[in-house]
Amino acid sequence: MAIQSPMSVSDDGRLESLDGWRGISILLVLACHLLPLGPEIWELNAMAGPMGMALFFTLSGFLITRFLLFHTSVVDFLIRRFFRIVPLAWIGLAFALPFALAPVSSYVPNFLFYANLPPQHLVDISSHYWSVYIEMQFYVGIACAVGILGRRGLYAIPVLCVAITLHRVLAEAPIDIVTWRRADEIFAGGVIALMHAGRFGANARLILGRPNVYILLAVLALCSHPRFAWLNYLRPYVAGLLVGATLVEPPPLFGRILHSRVLAYVAAISFALYVIHHLFMYTWLGAGETQLEKYAKTPLLFAATFLLAHLSTFYFERPLIDFGKRLSVRIRRPPKPA
Repeated sequence: MAIQSPMSVSDDGRLESLDGWRGISILLVLACHLLPLGPEIWELNAMAGPMGMALFFTLSGFLITRFLLFHTSVVDFLIRRFFRIVPLAWIGLAFALPFALAPVSSYVPNFLFYANLPPQHLVDISSHYWSVYIEMQFYVGIACAVGILGRRGLYAIPVLCVAITLHRVLAEAPIDIVTWRRADEIFAGGVIALMHAGRFGANARLILGRPNVYILLAVLALCSHPRFAWLNYLRPYVAGLLVGATLVEPPPLFGRILHSRVLAYVAAISFALYVIHHLFMYTWLGAGETQLEKYAKTPLLFAATFLLAHLSTFYFERPLIDFGKRLSVRIRRPPKPA
């Protein structure tokens, strides 16, 4: 029995509900950084950020694992990821580090995507890059695993996921930005991809359709709140189950939200939004001597962020991504006989 709803798959095989989740995840991160989400005592900003990042990492782990399940060319994978992430990330750093008068010692760790590892070399204006660094380290690690072991290397994902969570518990780190204390959120997405692809049997795949989406959404909020530190250790698994449940048959109303054009557009420009918004926070748009002055400029900050993200996505990133795809196809294609 097929459990994949035909309405959730586009003509090119893309799972459209994931665009909705990507849009939600970046909106949560923007809200965390740019808006006052209720009275400070409620700590809703501290909840929104981890919640958005858990969804973002889950999507990344899911999509990368799903890609490697059906495309075994590691070179193809790395070329596509390079042209997707590196150009804009490097341009952002080329602006941020000189602007912040960062020490010379911080340049190499940031440009080579390991500045989140001890001893950390993060700079305030680009400190949000920690998640990009974890992603890039995951790409290289999973590419090495598949390059050495083939698809069998993907079965290390559940083991690594649980191992990292256990390490977090022992280290008393409910939330962290060091890779070996945060990457279980990415690996949890990989586990969901393996389940969705039926790699653990039909029964494991059927589990994805059983949880209640609304209950999981509420539990994920609790697992992301600093007041429930002990629940934070479960955040990767709740986020994974939440995304996985919507791959099967989401509630009609929630399904319409995930498939909305607004979230699809936000998802399309999400990486640029992530890179740009934090950089703008350290300009005049994000500054103010009082809270009133600061937040009075927030509409301008949002407008500038979305405008530049739109231009970056469709006129800078997309041509490079398309070039990367053509290059990867050219490398895979055997040479014509002389």
